[in-house]
Amino acid sequence: MEPFRSEIRNTPSAQTIQIYLSDESLDMKIKHHLESFNEIDSIEVRETVAQNRSNESLSVFLKDGIDINKMKACIDSSLWWYFEEDLVD
Repeated sequence: MEPFRSEIRNTPSAQTIQIYLSDESLDMKIKHHLESFNEIDSIEVRETVAQNRSNESLSVFLKDGIDINKMKACIDSSLWWYFEEDLVD
């Protein structure tokens, strides 16, 4: 099983990047890791009610004018690096 999955979602107010972690106990660690990105406005841990999904997800809200596709690719790359480093330790 992959350590995470991310997708771009549309909300009534803005597009967000949803991150679903295989291990929900890492939600706060990953939230803290992502807070270092200047392009991110805020991150919320939310309960997920959809089928076939984790019980929780991270909702990443970007600052105005940020390309969501480029930011998703950047976040995905950073998370792959994070989990690879974590597995080595």
